[in-house]
Amino acid sequence: MKKTTLLIAGLLALGSTSMHADEGMWTLYNLPNAVYDQMVAEGFKLPVDMLYSSPNAISNYVINFSGFCSGVVVSPDGLVFTNHHCGFSAINAHSTVEHDYMLNGFYAKNYAEELPNENMFVSFMKNQKDVTARVNKLINGKTKEQADSLIDVLTNQMTDSVKNIDKSLHVNIDAFYEGNKYYATTYQDFPDVRLVFTVPKSMGKFGGETDNWMWPRQTCDFSVFRIYADPKTNGPAAYSKDNVPYHPEHWAPVSLEGYKDKDFAMTVGYPGSTSRYLSSYGIKQRRDIENTTRIQARDIKLAIMKKYMDMNEKTRIQYEDKYVTAANYWKNSMGMNKCIDSTGLIRQKAEYEARIQKWLDAKKVKDPSVDVNFPELSKLYTNSNESSLAANYWNESFWKVTEMFKRALDLTRGAIEPQGPKDNPKKQYMQFKDNSDEWNLALDKEMTAAMLKNYAEHVPAKYLPDVYSTIKKSFGNDYKKYTEWLYAKSKLMEKDHKFYNDDKTLKDPGVQLGLQLIVAYQGILKDLTGKSDSIDNEEKKLCEAKVQMEMDMPHYSDANFTMRLSYGQVGGYMIGNFDSNYYTTAESIVEKMKRGDKLEDYKAEPIMMDLMSAKDFGRYTDKTTGKMQLCFLTNNDITGGNSGSPMFDGKGRLIGLAFDGNWDSLASDIYFDRKLARCIGVDIRFVLYLMDKWGHADRLLKEINPQ
Repeated sequence: MKKTTLLIAGLLALGSTSMHADEGMWTLYNLPNAVYDQMVAEGFKLPVDMLYSSPNAISNYVINFSGFCSGVVVSPDGLVFTNHHCGFSAINAHSTVEHDYMLNGFYAKNYAEELPNENMFVSFMKNQKDVTARVNKLINGKTKEQADSLIDVLTNQMTDSVKNIDKSLHVNIDAFYEGNKYYATTYQDFPDVRLVFTVPKSMGKFGGETDNWMWPRQTCDFSVFRIYADPKTNGPAAYSKDNVPYHPEHWAPVSLEGYKDKDFAMTVGYPGSTSRYLSSYGIKQRRDIENTTRIQARDIKLAIMKKYMDMNEKTRIQYEDKYVTAANYWKNSMGMNKCIDSTGLIRQKAEYEARIQKWLDAKKVKDPSVDVNFPELSKLYTNSNESSLAANYWNESFWKVTEMFKRALDLTRGAIEPQGPKDNPKKQYMQFKDNSDEWNLALDKEMTAAMLKNYAEHVPAKYLPDVYSTIKKSFGNDYKKYTEWLYAKSKLMEKDHKFYNDDKTLKDPGVQLGLQLIVAYQGILKDLTGKSDSIDNEEKKLCEAKVQMEMDMPHYSDANFTMRLSYGQVGGYMIGNFDSNYYTTAESIVEKMKRGDKLEDYKAEPIMMDLMSAKDFGRYTDKTTGKMQLCFLTNNDITGGNSGSPMFDGKGRLIGLAFDGNWDSLASDIYFDRKLARCIGVDIRFVLYLMDKWGHADRLLKEINPQ
C-alpha cells in the first residue's frame, strides 16, 4: 500500500462491500469525476450538482464558523449547529460566577434571550474558481514578499468587483498544491451570531483531557447559535437589536434514521491545515522541533493555569478557554510524534522520495517545476533548525501568553489605536482598556517568570533578548525577582495609564521588554526567512513532482481552511486485540459517570445520570441496535477546523457533527493511515435527545423538525 501517495484510496472495484478508507479533502467546485463515481459506488444517492452548483446544494448551508471551526444551518430561521468546543469561548465569555453558563448550560427560551457575541461571524462560500494563470502572470520572478503584496492587490480588485454586485461579498485568494495552483473564493459573512443553546460542560466536554483524541467517546460536543440579518434585506448586518433571524433559502435536513456499519458517510467543512506533501526532512523538523517545543512549553503553562484555576471559580472562568485551547494541541503533538515513530513515517517518506528521484532521473526533458533538489532540501532544513527552534519557543513563551507580554508587545508593535487630537501627535496617547476581570495577577506573574526562564534554557544564546543581560547582572538570574520588579515598576498593568510617544514611555521597563522581544524575534525571522523561502520552493517542486508522476490519478490539495468534502463509510477499526466498534451507547457513559468521584473529567450532574439511564429513549433509539447511540466512527478524512462539520448520509441528511480524530492516527495531518484513521462524530440523535429531555427546547426542535 502506498502510504504517502496522495491518491484517493477509491478507484477500487465498484460496488465493493469491504470497508476501505477514501483519503482526500476535495474542493467541491472541481470535484474529479472519478471521486464522485466512487462516492456513488459507496452509497451516495444525490446528483453531483447537489454538492456545489445547484441552488439547494449542500455547500450553500455549510458554514465557516467564526474563522476557526465549521458548522451547518439546520432551520428556516438560521439556527446553526457546531461543536461545544467551537462555541467554548463564546459560552465562556458570557459566563460569570453568578451565571455560569459553562458549568450549568444555557437555553434561550425566546429570541430576546439569545445572546450576541462580539467578533463572531459565520461565512458562506458563494463560489470558487481557478485563478492560477492570472496570479502566475503577476508573481513570476518576484520574491515571496513581492508576490504576497501583488496577490493582496488582486484580491482587493476582485473584492471590489463582487461588491459592485453585492456589498456583503468579499474574495479570498488561497494557494493550493504548495503554491502550484491558486483559487479565488467568494464569501458572504454574517457578523451577528447569537448563542441559543448549550449543554453543561459536563456533557459538552464529557471526558475532558482524559478522553481528548481518544476512543471510545461519549461527548455530546455541540452548541447552537442563530444567524441574525437585516430586517429589510435578509442580508448581513452588524449587531443591532432590530436585526431578525436570518432566513436561508435551504438548510440541512436532520435525520433520526441513523446509520449502520459500512453505510456511506460524508463530511463537509473547513479543514484548517495539513502537510501531506511535506518531505521527510520537513516531517523530522515537525517532530523534533515544532511538536517537541509545544509539548515541553505547554507542560509548564498548563500546570500553572491548572494550579490557579483550581483555587477559585473566577480564575477558572477567566482561563478555561485558554487552558482548553493550549491543552488540545499539546496532546495532539504528543500523539502525532508517537504515530510518526510507530509507523516509521520518516523512513517511508524517504523511500517514496527515492522513487521520485528515480522518476526524475528517467525524464528525458528536464522540467524546472518538478526538478526538486533533495540534497539541497536536506541541507536547508538542517541549517534552519536553530532559528526554527527559536521561533517556536518565542511564540510558545511570549505571544499572548501573559497579559504583561501581550501589552508589552501590543504597545511596541503599534497594535493600540492612538487617542487624542489627530492634528497634534505630541498630545496623542495609547491606553489599554480595563480588562482586569479577564486575568489573574498572581498567575500572570508566575507565568511570565516561568516563560522567561524556560526560553533561556532552550534557545541558543544568540537569540536571547537584551533583557536577559539585565536579569543576570541585576537580579542574579532570579526570574521571579525580576518579574516582581517588572510588575512594580512598569505602568503597563496600571489601570487607565496614558502612554505618550516620549522618553518617559520608552524608559518604562515593560515597554523596554516589548521592544527587546520584538528585536529578538526580528533577528530570528531574518535568519529563518531566506531559508524558509528556499525550503518552500523545493517543497513546491516536490508536490508538483508527485502530482505529475501519478497524473493518471486525481490528487487533492493540502487543507487551507477552504471548504472541502471527504467521504467514506461508517465503521470501526482493529489495533492489536482491540476492536473499536463503530458506536458508543448510553450504558457506556453511565459506567464512566459512576467513576466521576474518582476522575473529575467523568463527573456529571445527577440529572444527566438519570437521563442517560433511561429505560426508553423513544424516537432517539436506534432501530437497528435498539440502543441510544452517542458517538460514532467513520473513516472520513478530517483535521483541525473540521470541528463542527456536518456529517451526512448517502441522501444528504445530517446524522452527526464531527468533533475529533482518534489517538492511533494523530499523524493524519501529514499522513493518512487508511487502516486506523477515524473521524469521531456526535450522533445527531444524542444532540436532539439532550435538547429535548434536558433543555426542554421544544421551540427549537419544532423549528428543526427532524425526520
